[in-house]
Amino acid sequence: MLRLSRELEMTFSLAVKEAQRRRHEYLCLEHILYALTFDEDVAEVIRHCGGDVKTLQRDLEAFFKDSIEQLEAGEEAEPQQTVGFQRVLQRAAAHVQSSGKEIVEGKNILVALFREEKSHALYLLQRQGITRLDLLNYISHGISKLPAEEEEPAPSQNHRVEDEDEPRPVKDPLAAFTANLVQRAKEGLIDPLIGRQTELERTIHVLARRRKNNPIYVGDSGVGKTAIVDGLALQIFKGEVPEVLKNAVIYSLDMGAVLAGTKFRGQFEERLKAVLNALKKQPNAVLFIDEIHTIVGAGATSGGSMDASNILKPALASGALRCIGATTYHEYRSYFERDRALARRFQKIEVPEPSVEEAVQILEGLKSHYEKHHGVTYTPEALRAAAELSAKYINDRFLPDKAIDVIDEVGAAFKLKPAEASRVINDTDIETVVAKIARIPPRSVSASDKERLHDLDADLKRVVFGQDKAIETVVTAIKLSRAGLGHPEKPVGSLLFTGPTGVGKTEVAKQLAATLGLQFLRFDMSEYMEKHTVSRLIGAPPGYVGFDQGGLLTEAITRNPHSVLLLDEIEKAHPDLFNILLQVMDHATLTDNNGKKADFRHVILIMTSNAGAREMASASIGFGDRSNLGKGEQALERLFSPEFRNRLDSIVTFGTLTPEAVEKVVDKFMAEIVQQLAEKKVTIALTPEARTYLAEKGYDKTFGARPMARLIQKEIKLAIADEILFGKLQNGGKVEVGLGEDGLTFQYEPVASHE
Repeated sequence: MLRLSRELEMTFSLAVKEAQRRRHEYLCLEHILYALTFDEDVAEVIRHCGGDVKTLQRDLEAFFKDSIEQLEAGEEAEPQQTVGFQRVLQRAAAHVQSSGKEIVEGKNILVALFREEKSHALYLLQRQGITRLDLLNYISHGISKLPAEEEEPAPSQNHRVEDEDEPRPVKDPLAAFTANLVQRAKEGLIDPLIGRQTELERTIHVLARRRKNNPIYVGDSGVGKTAIVDGLALQIFKGEVPEVLKNAVIYSLDMGAVLAGTKFRGQFEERLKAVLNALKKQPNAVLFIDEIHTIVGAGATSGGSMDASNILKPALASGALRCIGATTYHEYRSYFERDRALARRFQKIEVPEPSVEEAVQILEGLKSHYEKHHGVTYTPEALRAAAELSAKYINDRFLPDKAIDVIDEVGAAFKLKPAEASRVINDTDIETVVAKIARIPPRSVSASDKERLHDLDADLKRVVFGQDKAIETVVTAIKLSRAGLGHPEKPVGSLLFTGPTGVGKTEVAKQLAATLGLQFLRFDMSEYMEKHTVSRLIGAPPGYVGFDQGGLLTEAITRNPHSVLLLDEIEKAHPDLFNILLQVMDHATLTDNNGKKADFRHVILIMTSNAGAREMASASIGFGDRSNLGKGEQALERLFSPEFRNRLDSIVTFGTLTPEAVEKVVDKFMAEIVQQLAEKKVTIALTPEARTYLAEKGYDKTFGARPMARLIQKEIKLAIADEILFGKLQNGGKVEVGLGEDGLTFQYEPVASHE
């Protein structure tokens, strides 16, 4: 839908008023041209096409006075539009519509005037040397007839900087495309820098060099790279820097602003060069480029033209420009290490993630700023909890960023509470927010490690039955590590669970993770039987598909450094996998295909195996137990190399389940059914005879307790499913499971219907 721009509506209104003021009977093209000269955009176009707006206005006023008759005194009439005026408006509208736009502007009317060859308005424009081609060249392509030094916007307070069709040179590139960080520090907009003295001193040393005085911070996102530059700007403002940086000014480049609106080739380069030239004129200027990898390829076209990094290189090498960059390890490898000419111009400063203690100090330093903003008070316990819990449970980000996010979010939550509510934030409030962010149950966060470890033995025995000796071995290994008596450079525990299938090896690992509130990571080793599949764990080698994606195991541990890692049925894996696990068990590190190390120091490594189970279960003459146990150990020795077995903290042997333990397994499955039926308002009870029947029939020495789930589904769940859907239990009720001559029996007691 075509419409007139607001400026053009004002132009038409001005033209009508001018005709009325001069007592003219008709609204002519000359009235429109006269009104257009007061539109700043149109006046700018006329000036760049070689015209003089003031002269044009004087010529039009003379034309009005000498060539257009006035109405007689006392005669009032609304000026009538001439046919020429209507043609120009229609022509401009058609031109705008054909170009796919919806708004008719004054510039379109000016172009349409050139088709009215017999009008005095066109004569006056041509007398100033303005042609239709001049108008189109400037409006469409920004080609001006003025000399380069005169190409400046017409002075006006209401000048529209955002004009999309007129690329104008910027008077002050530093003001337009950079932010003065020292000025921001002066205005109190920068938070103080806590710690990082080593990195800050190294930065000052590099900036003081004669050549290649360009530091680049490399570190994970959120560790505080930008904060170091902000802290340096704050120290410069306070005068707490050496003499060499006393009068330094740090300008932060806004690459988005430099790129915005650059439609024509060369505009981006022109803007960037203008910034660099302005910085060179200031001997104490320092340029800061955050996410500096974005300059590689910025502004380049498919034609192979120079990008921003190539424009920067000469200035960086000569020392004429001091530049600070910040990027991540991944981006540094992807961009800088491939462009060695760019990398050698920078001095790499690694910014590691701070420890929990350092994060607590940072939070204490920033506490007052967040207390003032949210109107709350943080207790020391809350700050420590924010650092410790975020480090443990929020694994996709880094300290101190994630700890700061936690106290900020808690403060925001308290800010929304009623005014009379408490404004003191303690560790319990931190736990609640961390649980929401990490998407884990609040109780997993709130229980302390000591409480969990104290009750770990009893908690595991409550959910895993008949394997008390194995559970005690596991708990002992974990307690030694958590007490600080384990090796600090090894995993919390490296355990091998052996024994027949279906006796609870995998279940112990699952319940251990749930009880300790850790992430449970399971890898089925049957997927890694071939030699080439082992590379999936650490990533494909260079040149292969998926090289840039990392390994499944290394990525999982990087995301979840506090976890229980289960390698199920380890004997099925290719022998090369055992060699990879040697460094994990010995030094708690595993390097992926990109050279990035995954940290296993907080991982409980559990491997399960059925190796030796057949030998231990086979019948023997005489003192069978000890003899069979020896055969089982021999089977393990044949499968696992001495160096592999030597690195294990413990080999935990799981025995066959006793009848009492199997009955407890029945109780566990029935508890799950009770929970499922509660939603249907159905209760279920099991007689002792039925319980014993299920225990005997659901356990097999070869398959362990695995048949139990199939038996209960076949004997119980299928039997009551029809009654719940179509029979006596549609509205709820009770069911008692007993034992008859032909198997299980069911007695139903439906809920009385209220009709």
